[in-house]
Amino acid sequence: MLRRVLMKDIYHHPIVQKYVRRSGMAHAIAVGHYVFDLALEYNVNPDWAVKAGFLHDIGHYDWSDHGGWNYQLYRECDIHPIKGAERAHKLLVRLGEDQVAAKEISHAVLLHTDSVLPKGSYELSHLQKVVHLADERDKEPGDGHHYRSISRHWEERLIHELDLKISSSLSDFA
Repeated sequence: MLRRVLMKDIYHHPIVQKYVRRSGMAHAIAVGHYVFDLALEYNVNPDWAVKAGFLHDIGHYDWSDHGGWNYQLYRECDIHPIKGAERAHKLLVRLGEDQVAAKEISHAVLLHTDSVLPKGSYELSHLQKVVHLADERDKEPGDGHHYRSISRHWEERLIHELDLKISSSLSDFA
């Protein structure tokens, strides 16, 4: 299976550097690594899963208030999955991603959390489920996962590792 867009292409895009960095680049990369393993376990396309996992918080708004995160305002007003799905889709299409892949990845970004969904039951696809599980796996108390940081050199190395792992695993999804 030929990949149209690599993780390094996504990582270096200015929109990603602005919005993913603001919501936590180390968290996004960690979720990308967790979701890769989950994708193999759930028989999900690892390329789509890693892209969705990495981009899942691209829609976050800065809810800082007087030097700290305003959790009440965040819980009452946040729509980051909606905004993130739109940003992810636009970014992927501009980078040349397959249209079906861009849609499925964006749906997984939208549904990685139930914070914006109406009450009731719904069934997640396997792709959506692995992104949700990977995000949950990396969470820290007090949303500390959004503030964790690593060097840019280490970020680039981890992104490169993801590209290598995805490329070597895609023969199962051809």
